[in-house]
Amino acid sequence: MDSQHWRATITAAQSGDRQALDELVAGWLPLVYNIVGRALNGHADVDDVVQETMLRAVDNLGSLRDPDSFRSWLVAIAMRQIRDRARRRTADPLPEAPAADFAELTVLRLQLEGQRREVAEAARWLDDEDRQLLSLWWLEVAGELTRRELAAAVGITRQHAAVRVQRMKERLETSRGIVRALDGACPDLRELTGRWDGRPDSVWRKRLARHIRGCGYCGDTPESVVPAERLLVGIALVPLPVGFTLSLAFGGKTAVAATSAGWSAKLLGALTKPAVAMTAGATIVAGGAYVVTQPPDAPPPRAAVTPTATATSERPPSSAPPAPEPSPSVTKKADPYGTVVDAVDRAPDPDARPAALPRRPESGLTSTGGPKAVMQHRGDSVTLTGQGYVLVRWQISPKSRPGALVMPSWTGLKGRLFHVASGGWRRMDDPLPGAPNGYVTGMGGPAIGWAVLPPGTQQMWQNEYFYLDGTVTLTQNERGCDYGLTVFPSSWEAADKDINEGPEQGAIRYGLVRDTGTDSAPVPQYVTRSTPADPATVPQRSRV
Repeated sequence: MDSQHWRATITAAQSGDRQALDELVAGWLPLVYNIVGRALNGHADVDDVVQETMLRAVDNLGSLRDPDSFRSWLVAIAMRQIRDRARRRTADPLPEAPAADFAELTVLRLQLEGQRREVAEAARWLDDEDRQLLSLWWLEVAGELTRRELAAAVGITRQHAAVRVQRMKERLETSRGIVRALDGACPDLRELTGRWDGRPDSVWRKRLARHIRGCGYCGDTPESVVPAERLLVGIALVPLPVGFTLSLAFGGKTAVAATSAGWSAKLLGALTKPAVAMTAGATIVAGGAYVVTQPPDAPPPRAAVTPTATATSERPPSSAPPAPEPSPSVTKKADPYGTVVDAVDRAPDPDARPAALPRRPESGLTSTGGPKAVMQHRGDSVTLTGQGYVLVRWQISPKSRPGALVMPSWTGLKGRLFHVASGGWRRMDDPLPGAPNGYVTGMGGPAIGWAVLPPGTQQMWQNEYFYLDGTVTLTQNERGCDYGLTVFPSSWEAADKDINEGPEQGAIRYGLVRDTGTDSAPVPQYVTRSTPADPATVPQRSRV
């Protein structure tokens, strides 16, 4: 969904459209949850601050004059609530509840490794003010916020924000050094930390930093240290936790406040009618309560620079994913290049041999990922250039993290790109022999959960073949269900051999030819000639 869509959604919500308000809250809730979660490092107050932020945003939605400023306006509200919470703690100190530790949650939910894990864990060592700034800067470098929005949220100029960010980054790098050292085996450091209770704070940060500066063992970094901003690109949003519930109640003083803020009577009337509306995980219930729930079986919502509501598909009650409805191709012979089959297709009969695969010219492809580019994390990408075939191999891991699957996208296309064949001996929703490790199909099973595709997305096969004549970048947009992609420059011979290896070789089914040999062949879904800041925002219905 692009900014134009969200502008229309915000305007509709201000005019009383209940479904638009539902989509607005569900779409932007993950952004607020991540800002508050990182700023408070998962403290028990996170849920309360998130709820208060969203309540104030909904209450005052009518006062927003420019829908294009919604994101910066919402972030500023979140930061005010974080600061108000800090002031309340100072004025009326209460016993600290154990922290849920957002750093650990970030590592686990986003499957971070190496120096990316190190950056996430270093956040524990920052003071409250730095951690608040980090919560915004992390989103900035990941493309979720602009520097102007960061500065506005903190209430300072962009020039002052640059200074503040630089100082915070210096302390973050110091904290990264501490994380590395604590993972090491320095005997002097073990002796020093013998009196430490294991809870990061500024006093121990300074003690450990002094030790590291003077220690040849701890100061010797075996690998080059990648700047934090390069590591954080594309890994901004931690999915909402299972069971997360947000309740925004309208009634009494809250309704009066909303009216005084300029919210339309039409919207208030819609909210206070005894009715139930359910879309995208958000519910308006009788009595005027607005509830957003993340039930245990629901996939985590997708939200990015311009977030979209999650798919409303439910996990099937049976042991297999929901069967796709057959739909005819929308590609017509007279259509120019750039059309795409935006429809779920039916799997061919296992014994049906594929049609002949047209042979296109091959002068060779170059790949920035080399002969085998493995993309395991959100933001990983590979750029392909030349003329020839490319294989994209899928590996889905709902056992690690089931839920909504945000599809990879093709961006910056120059030239032509076709989806020519599908192989690998099976579709990802084919039953797996023996159903190992809780899987029923490649999309998961009831024991581990399901990978859920966005509505209208073609079911992918284990191997998907494409033909490129030009240049394009493929980006892994993992957010929700875990998946990996391996990208190989390939050839017509390899594709033809793959799709013609059928059940007699122990495979589940023969492959499928999609190429017509002309420009009427389908292009991939999620492809664009533009280069968006967040590739995950590329719409499914591609027009290139």
